[in-house]
Amino acid sequence: MQRTALVTGGTRGIGAGIALALKGAGYKVIANYHTNHEAAQAFSKQHGISVHSWDVGNYQDCQAAVDRLTKDHGAIDVLVHNAGITRDSFCHKMSAGMWDDVIRTNLSSCFHMAQSVLSPMRERCFGRIILLSSINALKGQIGQANYCAAKAGIIGFAKALALENAAKGVTVNVIAPGYTDTEMVRAVPEAVLEKIIAQIPVGRLGQVGDIARCATFLAADEAGFITGETLNVNGGQYLG
Repeated sequence: MQRTALVTGGTRGIGAGIALALKGAGYKVIANYHTNHEAAQAFSKQHGISVHSWDVGNYQDCQAAVDRLTKDHGAIDVLVHNAGITRDSFCHKMSAGMWDDVIRTNLSSCFHMAQSVLSPMRERCFGRIILLSSINALKGQIGQANYCAAKAGIIGFAKALALENAAKGVTVNVIAPGYTDTEMVRAVPEAVLEKIIAQIPVGRLGQVGDIARCATFLAADEAGFITGETLNVNGGQYLG
């Protein structure tokens, strides 16, 4: 039976890599995005993946979108929640809006999306929920108090959710990537990037495929005995 996977933030960067890896593994994949319509449509046309726009930070939008997708594509078996933003600033200069935007989009969205798929997963006694955190949730980062708080909150949220749903065949796990070769990281000044790579024991940035393979592993039917875990994929930069 073909499983259906929904990947949020799934048309660019790590999310796109995960969507493509799942498709390659035989899943029917649906990708969410928010505002970059041109890039999303190009991704859909190139790879044959259905793309849909909504704001994961809006509870009602998430509920309505999943209801609509379920009617059009069938039940969601796998949720990979990757969507997120940054609004970096030192804490003493950070506006309340910068804090709220990141907490809403990166952390509250986990509740929005997980709740929208959980009841059907519990009824079918099968589900895989995979949440994307970050190395910075574990080690901290200057100028990212909002981002670190949100990404650390994801880990606690996943542990509670895993305990609540284990008996119903629904697993909940976290992937915490290190610095990965994406458009966002490539935009960092070269001198700063060199310093980052120097701190990574394996001597390179992560590749999108490094993260995508982990998501495919955790999504598999055979991964049913793994839940509540955080898989650190950072080249040894932080050993937690």
